[in-house]
Amino acid sequence: MIVRAPATSANLGPLFDAGGVALELWNELEVSEGDSVEVSGEGEGELPTDEANLAVRAYALLADPSGKRFSFTNRIPLERGLGSSAAAIALGLVAARPDAPADELLAAGLELEPHADNLAATLVGGVTLSFDRRIVRLAATTPLAPVAIVPRERTSTAAARRALPVAVTHLDAAANGVRAALVAAGVAAGDPDLFAAGLDDRLHEPYRPSTILDDVRLDLPIGARGATLSGSGPTVIVWAADPEPCAAALRERYPDDDVLVLAVAAQGALG
Repeated sequence: MIVRAPATSANLGPLFDAGGVALELWNELEVSEGDSVEVSGEGEGELPTDEANLAVRAYALLADPSGKRFSFTNRIPLERGLGSSAAAIALGLVAARPDAPADELLAAGLELEPHADNLAATLVGGVTLSFDRRIVRLAATTPLAPVAIVPRERTSTAAARRALPVAVTHLDAAANGVRAALVAAGVAAGDPDLFAAGLDDRLHEPYRPSTILDDVRLDLPIGARGATLSGSGPTVIVWAADPEPCAAALRERYPDDDVLVLAVAAQGALG
């Protein structure tokens, strides 16, 4: 059996812990008869090659991994805000139960990944909302194209969450609610103006400093309409009406970082 799972970008600005989008950057898992765990590509020589591997642990939630060979080909960078952990969990879950409903797999995966935004998107693809262990798929794509700026440094999601305040002001909460509605409405309607109008956040981005995000917003490159922090960072997604000129300008501006034009993946690990 061969299973694929896409990268994801969570939050989409104001949709904190709820919104996610699947991206055309894929990890693969082949499960066959044997007794080994092999990792190639991203995480090779770093990720566990035994039952401690996150995808194998996810598989074990739903099926017995004994007597199985797990062979991974990873392309999603680790700890860059592109959902590598969620993709690993999705690979294990879908390999164990390929015919299971998405909501059932999401609920199982939350034992390993307590925040459902990335996992929902990598399971079903497109643009998703997650709540109460349920997945709502808003659309197959976004009205603006994602261009990713992927720095070399890594970010710990746990550390980034600890930096968040326990409360925000009523003013910030109200502002975020409006912007979250604009992003969701823009996605559902395929309206780039509504989508771009909502790409601001007051719940998490102000507490996760990003020089790249600040710089891009201050001086949007040609073709860009806005930018968001991908998950807890450090990757920044620039949302562009014309992605190729935008990416060219970003590569010139950030020569030490990877700049990727990433189409939205309309399908997820469930196919």
